[in-house]
Amino acid sequence: MMRQLVHKEQPQGLIASMDNEPIGWIAMAPREDYLKLENAKVFKRIDDKPVWSITCFFIKKQFRHRGVSQQLIKGAIDFAKKKKIKTLEAYPAIPYAEKVPHAFLWVGVLSSFLKNGFTIVQQNSKSRAMVRLDL
Repeated sequence: MMRQLVHKEQPQGLIASMDNEPIGWIAMAPREDYLKLENAKVFKRIDDKPVWSITCFFIKKQFRHRGVSQQLIKGAIDFAKKKKIKTLEAYPAIPYAEKVPHAFLWVGVLSSFLKNGFTIVQQNSKSRAMVRLDL
């Protein structure tokens, strides 16, 4: 499925690399491309602004806890500015304990988004928020 999306030349995200080796990935595309998100009750649209959604991350195990996700967010912001995207939106986890299993953090961590200028626009639970950055 991913190969088909890539061949359609529709944006699907950005890749982080080190020494020409891929080490991480951030998924981002227009919100309407994510049908589950568009139909989600928890993260309903809060307005009619056209937004691009950052939905998930993957960081190779040996590169976790090194700021790669923050660099991917910075890359997403730079990409958005170049493409004249007006608003980025994400749905990060809010860690509720000192150690949260990585499997629960695939959507990113709230602090990484806040450090990159995003603000909380909605919080439906203690463990997830909707954040935005207007460019």
